[in-house]
Amino acid sequence: MAVPVETLSSVKCFGGEQAVLRHASETTGTDMTFSVFVPDCATDQTMPVVWYLSGLTCTHANVTEKGEFRRACAELGLIFVAPDTSPRGEGVPDDPDGAYDFGLGAGFYVDATQEPFAKNYRMWSYITQELPEIIGDCFPADMMRQSIMGHSMGGHGALTIGLRHPDRFKAVSAFAPIAAPSQVPWGHKALGGYLGEDRAAWRQHDTVALIEDGARIADLLVDQGEADNFLEDQLKPHLLAEACEKAGIALTLRMQPGYDHSYYFISTFMEDHLRWHAERLAAG
Repeated sequence: MAVPVETLSSVKCFGGEQAVLRHASETTGTDMTFSVFVPDCATDQTMPVVWYLSGLTCTHANVTEKGEFRRACAELGLIFVAPDTSPRGEGVPDDPDGAYDFGLGAGFYVDATQEPFAKNYRMWSYITQELPEIIGDCFPADMMRQSIMGHSMGGHGALTIGLRHPDRFKAVSAFAPIAAPSQVPWGHKALGGYLGEDRAAWRQHDTVALIEDGARIADLLVDQGEADNFLEDQLKPHLLAEACEKAGIALTLRMQPGYDHSYYFISTFMEDHLRWHAERLAAG
């Protein structure tokens, strides 16, 4: 039985429809909001799906409003899905100190095992199981041709999900991802807070550790701004490059001079990523 989905808004754009929707999630126990862009097409035509996972403090709205993806998606025939980054609503626990890097807006794409977060913070299952079922039921989506990308915390999510589901995702890319969360402050706080102190559990949500432990995909595209103020302390793309070289994964790591961590950076290279995804989705 299809899950009831409420349309909050829908507008015409580049010949397609940009919608924002909401549903009651069994996975998180909350209402969840997400956006979907669907290019104009014949009613009997299905299209590949590109998932975009956002970073700390973001909702679906950041990339929807600032990502500049619709023209390319309309041309290439790609459905673009942007979920939220955490559960939200009354009674959902947050960082007790109100910090931006844990709790609301910072679900880190894991299923929490630690209280009080375990009930609601189940973003891994939401992204990999519940929301794909909704997309498949409600949109002209070819669920045999999916790809995934993300930014910062969402880059971490896209890379780890792609590595653990290599048969599902035909392409994986990231903008300024948290490449090795087990080795940086953001990751220590999030993985420790959601998963506890079992470092073996952390490795399942760490791109570099997954590659070290044998996870494989054919290739990756990563763009990283050289003027990103989080580059040295939180992102550490050189660790990803080293892991991919040892594993034989074809990583295209593009260090972009002068670019920072913002959506000015993301929107500049979004079309490059979508074309890269479209090539691999067509081959799949």
